[in-house]
Amino acid sequence: MLDLGSLDFLRGGRLLITGGTGSLGRKLVDILLGKTEVGTVVIFSRDEFKQYEVRNSRSEEERARLRFFIGDVRDGDRLKRAFEGVDWVVHAAALKQIPAAEYNPFEFVKTNVEGAKNVIDAAIDVGVKRVVALSSDKAVNPVNLYGATKLCSEKLFVSSNSYSGSRPARFSAVRYGNVIGSRGSVVPFFLRHRNKGFLPVTDRRMTRFWLTLDQSAALVLNALRDMIGGEIWVPKIPSMRMVELARVVAPECEQREVGIRPGEKLHEMLISSEDAPRTVAFEDHFVVEPVFPWWDSEWHAGKGGTPCQEGFCYDSEKNSEWLQEDRLAEIVAALDLPEAREWARDREEGR
Repeated sequence: MLDLGSLDFLRGGRLLITGGTGSLGRKLVDILLGKTEVGTVVIFSRDEFKQYEVRNSRSEEERARLRFFIGDVRDGDRLKRAFEGVDWVVHAAALKQIPAAEYNPFEFVKTNVEGAKNVIDAAIDVGVKRVVALSSDKAVNPVNLYGATKLCSEKLFVSSNSYSGSRPARFSAVRYGNVIGSRGSVVPFFLRHRNKGFLPVTDRRMTRFWLTLDQSAALVLNALRDMIGGEIWVPKIPSMRMVELARVVAPECEQREVGIRPGEKLHEMLISSEDAPRTVAFEDHFVVEPVFPWWDSEWHAGKGGTPCQEGFCYDSEKNSEWLQEDRLAEIVAALDLPEAREWARDREEGR
């Protein structure tokens, strides 16, 4: 379980979240306004209605610490304007749907790759101190367009530390699996679909890494605090088979195998064997260190980390930790979704 460490470093500062109206962005806003003394949280996103929803969901006191920028990461000039006076950036904006990427590849490249470049350039030019970018298990040995764009984005953020020069900007990435209950993910889909009497399951062998929004937010903020620049932060999280997840969400439903969608894998990977020689393991996460001439290879080991053995591989099929069904049920019941609340009521009533 990832714990949220001290966030005193945020006191009085200004933090911007690209894609800040998404699932993770809203969770970060909850934490930043409720548990830290950050001076200002800036929401940068494209959808003015979602910004309106976020603003109206906050108290007057909280709104005094919020700022909103309508903009797109494809627009470098707009990013530079938004980044003025910002100390830290969490780059969460991305196009994520795998089938959509297969049929709209150039749009995904514009947002996920060119958008990453724009974030990097703006951060360096304006004087942002630290940037943490969100990546995905799909970036490891990618077989789909979305994963390829996230791999490219990771490489850009890692390499950008070599050309920020004397400017303060430093860049790292966090790489994790499926967030339970996030927008567009499988759990809300199954919850909505269960009244049809069956659930479509792509492949009965399929496994995935799973974590909660709280865990993903903690990983991001802890990385933002502890990063040197160039690391990829990977949480230690459980796996679960899709058929087990479907059984928890809708035990009364038939499972119909429909086949893997374009660009999907049977199993996902968070750390490849090629990354192992540069990976340091901690109690609740890994750090994949960069290959830089100036990099202190002993720094993370000196913080209590243990270098991984050659050949180590962290994938969802061979994971040593598995998400138990009762724990998944607890997580689903706690989701802030109408369909999850209905599911929890049905479960309590034995329906």
